[in-house]
Amino acid sequence: MASPSSRYDLTGRTALVTGAGGLLGRQHVAALSEAGARVVVTEINLAQAEAAIAALKEAAPAADLIALALDVTAQDSVRAASEQLAGRGVTVDILVNNAAIDPKVTSSPGVMHSSRFEAFPVPQWQTEIAVGLTGAMLCAQEFGGQMARRGRGVILNIASDLGVIAPDQRLYRQPHVAREEEQPVKPVTYSVIKHGLIGLTKYLATYWADHGVRVNAISPGGVFNNQDPAFVERLTRLIPMGRMAEVDEYRAAVQFLCSDASSYMTGQNLVMDGGRSVW
Repeated sequence: MASPSSRYDLTGRTALVTGAGGLLGRQHVAALSEAGARVVVTEINLAQAEAAIAALKEAAPAADLIALALDVTAQDSVRAASEQLAGRGVTVDILVNNAAIDPKVTSSPGVMHSSRFEAFPVPQWQTEIAVGLTGAMLCAQEFGGQMARRGRGVILNIASDLGVIAPDQRLYRQPHVAREEEQPVKPVTYSVIKHGLIGLTKYLATYWADHGVRVNAISPGGVFNNQDPAFVERLTRLIPMGRMAEVDEYRAAVQFLCSDASSYMTGQNLVMDGGRSVW
């Protein structure tokens, strides 16, 4: 029987992380690399992927990282990335669907706020769905399909606590905005995408269960990143642990879900939100 620590070991495996240049994307890369994996760092253009690698290597110079341009919304781009890796003899064992557009909630007094549902632009809906949900489907289709044919693999979808609960729009209210229809809100797309990712997780977990492919999701809570103090105070009141997450606090969970430590777990959504969704 393998020791507990060895079950987290990803040496000899290759992971691919989409949207790897963002705040949490870099943390996912660092977590997988720390566990011994070679990691393909993807962004919509190569310069962004290379910049992410440069930043990551400052803390971990020996990390085995590959930069790759990947537009998750375009099937041709996903296939081209897959072919490019195959040409280099790289096989993807772990896929982390992280790419997303996380719209920042801001207020522009005097006009009906475009984040509000009544005024939400259809092109914005289509763009955000394409990146956050269709992109995950296309990457799973390509790389997950390869895993299924090989009989082994792991897919991790990065959802959110807002894929489990609805946004509390009171968090985003601005006292200087008099008209209700101009108050900023968390856009509808974010919740729909994150709920959809959890649904995709369950679908693929059962679809490929007999092909050795495990599919799980993680739903992180809010990460502290020097947000407005008033917002942080309002949010922490909703969290039983009384604080937001630190940026590196999800690393061990990613290692668990992507390694043999979770070998009997599939189709599940691991909620790490400081207890917010319990209240």
